[in-house]
Amino acid sequence: MLTDSQYIFESIKEGCLTLSDDEFVIDRLVKYFGNGRIRWHVEFRGHPVELTTGQLKKQPTFRRKILEQAGVLPPQRAGTDYRRWALDLRKNAIELPWRDRPVDVGFAIDRLTSHGDERWTVEYQGKAIKFTTTKLRRQVSFRKRMLAKAKVLPPQLDPAAYRKWMDWLIQNATDPQPGDVLMTEKSWLDDLPELAGWQK
Repeated sequence: MLTDSQYIFESIKEGCLTLSDDEFVIDRLVKYFGNGRIRWHVEFRGHPVELTTGQLKKQPTFRRKILEQAGVLPPQRAGTDYRRWALDLRKNAIELPWRDRPVDVGFAIDRLTSHGDERWTVEYQGKAIKFTTTKLRRQVSFRKRMLAKAKVLPPQLDPAAYRKWMDWLIQNATDPQPGDVLMTEKSWLDDLPELAGWQK
């Protein structure tokens, strides 16, 4: 696994586009708060790049994230200049509640696994989110649960398109693989009140 600095160095050797101070102008920084965490979206040329506070404070990590998601490398600043620039950026951020976060247009799940008895696991970026068939088939329930458990809001689809997509997912669902963490009956029972929409 390359460090941020190594990744940047390799990208420069491969000829990535490095912007000057004049060329690298951020459209806006949005601070999303709520759910016990703060997240930042740097919006640059139409690309929202999501960062934690720690990633925003570290120049190599910030440059790598922009390079990975927007395809250009921000200019290198002196340490004190970058800290001052990042602080000014955070001070002028637009604050929004987390639930007003923009829909993730590029949303795609990694895998849907069937556990029998109308129990399913949606795998998304390393997270396994449990669903019942009913919750899976209801778009409102699916979006709400993905936002709560994976901190991602799937795009709103036309009802017919959602049914077609979900039917396809269910038809192509996989069985648990030998290397998977076993989904025990107890872990499902622990989560049942929430899956059923009951108050704990």
